[in-house]
Amino acid sequence: MTLNTFKNVLFSALFIAISFVGYASESPENENDKEFNAKEMIMHHVKDAHEFHIVDWNGKPISIALPIILWTDQGLVTFMSSEFHHDDSGSHIVEKDGMRFVKYHEKIYQLEPNVQELAFDDEHHPTNASLPTDLSITRNVFMMWVSVIVLLLVFISTARVYKKSDHKIPTGIAGFMEPLIVFVRDEIAKPMIGDHKYKKYMPYLLTIFFFIWINNIFGLIPIINGANVSGNIAFTLTLAVFTFLVTTFSGNKNYWKHIFWMPGVPVPMKIFLMPIEIVGMFVKPISLMIRLFANITAGHIIILALMSLIFIFETIAVAPVSVAFSLFIGLIEIVVTAIQAYIFTVLSALYIGMATEEAHH
Repeated sequence: MTLNTFKNVLFSALFIAISFVGYASESPENENDKEFNAKEMIMHHVKDAHEFHIVDWNGKPISIALPIILWTDQGLVTFMSSEFHHDDSGSHIVEKDGMRFVKYHEKIYQLEPNVQELAFDDEHHPTNASLPTDLSITRNVFMMWVSVIVLLLVFISTARVYKKSDHKIPTGIAGFMEPLIVFVRDEIAKPMIGDHKYKKYMPYLLTIFFFIWINNIFGLIPIINGANVSGNIAFTLTLAVFTFLVTTFSGNKNYWKHIFWMPGVPVPMKIFLMPIEIVGMFVKPISLMIRLFANITAGHIIILALMSLIFIFETIAVAPVSVAFSLFIGLIEIVVTAIQAYIFTVLSALYIGMATEEAHH
């Protein structure tokens, strides 16, 4: 590991600690001298949000507002998340086009007519407000757009280098990208799909590999403060569905024959195996979805839990241990960002290779 990498990781750990101090200072629980709620803090930082909360300065939050887009019974409503003044308790009301909205636990509710505040049932669910269709640009959505732009710039720049070079010698960004692209081709696509069919699926495999990797890297940048894209189950579900669709539509006669009428086994066994194979078709993308989601989320939660020890024990003496272990987990997380992208891509290629494999005689 280079010195610059170590400095960046150390800065990340310290920045996270500063962020927690800011969060603790802004929390209503601290104002009332109540016990620090580690679970609430962790979930607050891991889940998606309508703004980028950078840090608290002199008791005031410094945030980057994002556009809120709501579809209600009365039509489309848009405004900036800053109008909620960083309130997530449902106490601040935003009035737009004769409608009133509140934000409670990162969900935006539309209050019923003549209602001034949220009312809750025994399970603490709002009873006098409805959930409009939320089409807002949340921080996860925003960071996905950023990652798409970065990937387009990188790959277009790489392609231009080869287009202008007569000898195809990679320079600049192309020199960095070529080994990675060759790795995906030679170590993932060819072994899993085969030398004769891999080219057809290379664009998809390269897309998911770099898309997952760059979003995992963005999730480690402290200033983004919780843009945990790969730790969002909807994100991993969408990628898994794409792999499922590519696998399903690529399946040949031999693939479907092994699912619905397994060759080479007695008829009773064929009937027994058929439902198992059908279930297996859906278990594969589900395992992809859960594996990526769980591994990325677990790393963030562990770091947040370790830093929470400072506030749980209410002593700065725990800080060196918490920061040291958080730094160690942070180093592992840097490796995990690439490993999880690799595993998702390998398994996707494996499933595609199983669907396109020809019968052996």
